[in-house]
Amino acid sequence: MKSCLIVDDSSVVRKVARRILEDMDYVVDEAEDGQEAIDKCQQEMPDAILLDWNMPIMSGLEFIKLLRTYEGGDKPKVVYCTVENDIGAIALALKAGASDYMMKPFDQAILESKFQLPDAA
Repeated sequence: MKSCLIVDDSSVVRKVARRILEDMDYVVDEAEDGQEAIDKCQQEMPDAILLDWNMPIMSGLEFIKLLRTYEGGDKPKVVYCTVENDIGAIALALKAGASDYMMKPFDQAILESKFQLPDAA
């Protein structure tokens, strides 16, 4: 099964995203901040990551930069999620290694479109 780590300091966002991703047959884990997410990725690298931009302890941008330095850290699809409509911030995230981005608030159709991964053979 595909795995996804939801990294967001909002429990509501994590809960909504979890329901949608589990309906898509993802095994879902959650982290409240970038540091907790890094710790989880070091234990087991997920197939995909839904990543908030603004978080305590470690921002989304710091997380992406660090993740991509780890062995296997180049593998997960990272979808950066933000309320910021700042093309510069989005460009920074993509340059740092984000695979895609989406704006908050999101709905089921938007999230599903970002997390359609090919099934493992």
